[in-house]
Amino acid sequence: MAEVHTIEQRSSEKLRGRDRRSLNLSTKLTAVESRAIEEAASRAGKTPSEWAREVLLRSDVVGSHTEMEMHIFTELVGIQMLLMGTLEPLLRGEKMVQDQITILFRQVQSTKAAKAQELLEKRAKQRAEEASRAGR
Repeated sequence: MAEVHTIEQRSSEKLRGRDRRSLNLSTKLTAVESRAIEEAASRAGKTPSEWAREVLLRSDVVGSHTEMEMHIFTELVGIQMLLMGTLEPLLRGEKMVQDQITILFRQVQSTKAAKAQELLEKRAKQRAEEASRAGR
């Protein structure tokens, strides 16, 4: 299990446009794991520490998503929007003409990215509120 240690208390002044880093996170690796991290960092033109920080922070820990994850999520939201827009009238016994389907496809294509972002922001807000309540 990784441990977090405070190096020392420092002022909250900014360092090159970012907050000062004052905490360490450490873990133990095998020789093979260490070489793999060093090689990945080298390929990325970074130090192992910089590379590891970037990998850790782009995960769910911080809530950011890779480009591919965002693309997949956006497409899933689009599929959901399309299903909701077509199944509801069909379940009521209504028929959809080709023009209605074409309009729905265009609406989904033009709004799915914004809807996906809205859902992610709502989820992040809920998580922050839950964390705030748990911290009380």
